Amino acid sequence: MAATKREREYARKRQEKWEQRQVQARARRQRTFAIVAIVAVLALVGGGFVVANLGSAAGPAASPTPQAAGDCPAASTDARSGGDLPAAEDRTWTATLDLCANGTESPVALELDGAAAPQAVASFVSLAKRGYYDDTPCHRLTTAGIYVLQCGDPTGTGTGGPGYSYGPIENAPADNVYPAGTVAMARSGGDGESMGSQFFVVYKDSTIPSDTAGGYTVLGTVTSGLDAVQAVADAGETNGTGDGPPVHPVIIEGVETQ
Repeated sequence: MAATKREREYARKRQEKWEQRQVQARARRQRTFAIVAIVAVLALVGGGFVVANLGSAAGPAASPTPQAAGDCPAASTDARSGGDLPAAEDRTWTATLDLCANGTESPVALELDGAAAPQAVASFVSLAKRGYYDDTPCHRLTTAGIYVLQCGDPTGTGTGGPGYSYGPIENAPADNVYPAGTVAMARSGGDGESMGSQFFVVYKDSTIPSDTAGGYTVLGTVTSGLDAVQAVADAGETNGTGDGPPVHPVIIEGVETQ
């Protein structure tokens, strides 16, 4: 097949994929609006309630992420919620993050340890299977002191979550060292019961001090594709302080697990 023909075919498939994701995003928004309407009625009838959002791990919350660039789909900022968690099955899971960074698609393969971090793996797999992470931004990059790319908040603000939280902390390193390729759960400072959907990928060996709650739950490792995360880190973050949205916007187009 000629190069130009291959390029046209690839472009056609990308367009079809983007259109399909837009349809799915609209369907999610419609479901959310329906849920919000029901909740509003219930609140009027039986009183209000409070929804607590999660903060970010290892420092202050990051600023909102900029819009995606290049051929990446726009990040969806619709409200999302999780559901009942399946068992992690005491086994190793595999997952692939379909990242789009600065218009370039880059799969990042993960290995998840359901035996060492059963709560975190069960939650992550459940959310992935429900499409929770589809078209969501990686909103935070740290490039000084600790070296992580943080993802998993559909709002892109660092305060969003799935509507539930869990704990305690699982499988945290005793020496506070998180090697390059570590995948760990973000949480609010000093609160070991505040994990939800946000996670971070360590792209360079980092020492992240424990706080009063302990360390951070390590749920898995990157087995291939860490160079894509490193490329995002090399471009830097927008604040110029070593902690902020990445210069090259990063979107998780989808997550496949098995």
